[in-house]
Amino acid sequence: MANAQGVVRSKLPSVEIPENVSLAEFVLQNAEKYGDLVALVNGETGQQFTYRELLQNVRRVGSGLFKAGLRKNDVFYIYCPNVPEYAFGLLGALAIGGVVTTVNPLYTEEELEYQLRSTKATFIMTVPENVSKVKDAAREIGHLKVVYVVGDAPAGTFPFSVLLNDDGIAFPSFVPFNTREDVAILPSSSGTTGMPKPVMLTHYNLVANLMQIDDSGIYASVTPGKDSFIGALPFYHIYGMVQIVFKGIEQGARVVTMRRYHFAEYVELTSRFRGSVLHCVPPIVIHLAKNPLVDKYDLSCVRDILSGAAPLGKNTEIAIQKRLGISIGQGYGLTETSPVVLAPPRVNCFPRKSGSSGILVPNTESKVVDPDTKQVLGANQDGELWFRGPQVMKGYFNLPQATAECIDKDGWFHTGDIGHYDEEGYFYVVDRLKELIKYKGFQVAPAELEHLIHTHPAVADVAVIGVPDEIAGELPKAYVILKHDVTATAQDISDFVAEHLAPHKRLRGGVEFVTEIPKSPSGKILRRELRKRASKQLKAKL
Repeated sequence: MANAQGVVRSKLPSVEIPENVSLAEFVLQNAEKYGDLVALVNGETGQQFTYRELLQNVRRVGSGLFKAGLRKNDVFYIYCPNVPEYAFGLLGALAIGGVVTTVNPLYTEEELEYQLRSTKATFIMTVPENVSKVKDAAREIGHLKVVYVVGDAPAGTFPFSVLLNDDGIAFPSFVPFNTREDVAILPSSSGTTGMPKPVMLTHYNLVANLMQIDDSGIYASVTPGKDSFIGALPFYHIYGMVQIVFKGIEQGARVVTMRRYHFAEYVELTSRFRGSVLHCVPPIVIHLAKNPLVDKYDLSCVRDILSGAAPLGKNTEIAIQKRLGISIGQGYGLTETSPVVLAPPRVNCFPRKSGSSGILVPNTESKVVDPDTKQVLGANQDGELWFRGPQVMKGYFNLPQATAECIDKDGWFHTGDIGHYDEEGYFYVVDRLKELIKYKGFQVAPAELEHLIHTHPAVADVAVIGVPDEIAGELPKAYVILKHDVTATAQDISDFVAEHLAPHKRLRGGVEFVTEIPKSPSGKILRRELRKRASKQLKAKL
């Protein structure tokens, strides 16, 4: 599968990526044609917007922002939950050359201030409950010019409706873009391994990835006006933004927004709006596989499930396929890669392999490299995953050293993730390089332990970390949530692991039963929070 240099290339045909098409132009290319088909639905209120109204609102917002002083390369900050207005602000700012940065609507004032400083944002769009945090942060940084509020706007701010009521006259028919250099989206990379870093994704990066996703075949069967994408994933996260907002609008799907994710509301909206392709993270998939609520709704509309953001266990895949009788495919990507580099192949193109994160999307190369020796490895050998392709970011904003540390002189992006590929070019992501547990020189992948423990009949959820040990270095420890009205002891869980895995993977650090496991909105386990907890417990014993 790999060439003499150990480079694996996509088994899918290359696509021709246009040089002169901006992101908003690409996403909205079919909006006129879709016309009166429904583009956006507010899942909370039921309010709907057609594609004609979407295009009109994008033009009005772009015109209004231009009149307010937003110019090319100025940063427009979205601090909102998933609502239809999110798409209007996002595409309106992009269309006039603005750079959009997005953030978790639950961020604290301190987190907000850090993000505003690091991105140098001058305009912000938010919701009433966040206005006080915005005002406090604005006083500290000094360079925020205008605050727009979706809903009631207090003194000192403007209602977002002033943009929606603009006459649209100032909307430019053409903004000159250097698509390879001009930044479109400035999201933050995951903070699980350090402070968040603004990621510069160009128009070319994102258009390329949208085309790569198209040609991987996973969206080939979407029918404009009939298919719905349920917006459970946060739009501020690159997965939700690209796969649901951009791809949904480009494909003519109904994008149904969820202000905040609740599983009961999610399955109800999926049933009511006939969600066809479900974009999930592992916690949602686990609910779909195990939660009894699923049996109360007609989910016959679902024909494909796509899971990403974190590895999904093979047993969970089998469980969901058995319950719903449909295909599920895993993909893999990073904020720094716009985000997709691996995608599940279309079922009638190549077979999907359970447990695999898919195959390389078109125009993409990969290498697996020993993290210590930097030697290029072959098939079925675990190492750090490196990728190269048109979707790889321009770099981290104002952080040249951090950029140089992860993108080498040959354009390879070093992911920090551990995995391998098989003889047929299917990839398997094992874990984060920095999250591997080192037990007496052995490497233990937390995800492997988690996948196994998830299969225990008493377990609802689990997270595994390494806890310090003077002799062994680290000991694997599991934090377990038990199912309601089911009992199990720590010894039961430990024995279960010992029965199925090698001795060096045993839970020598113990099992702790908890009621909640800290996770990011994209579903990634926040292991640093568990390590803090373990550290406090250890200090308390001394």
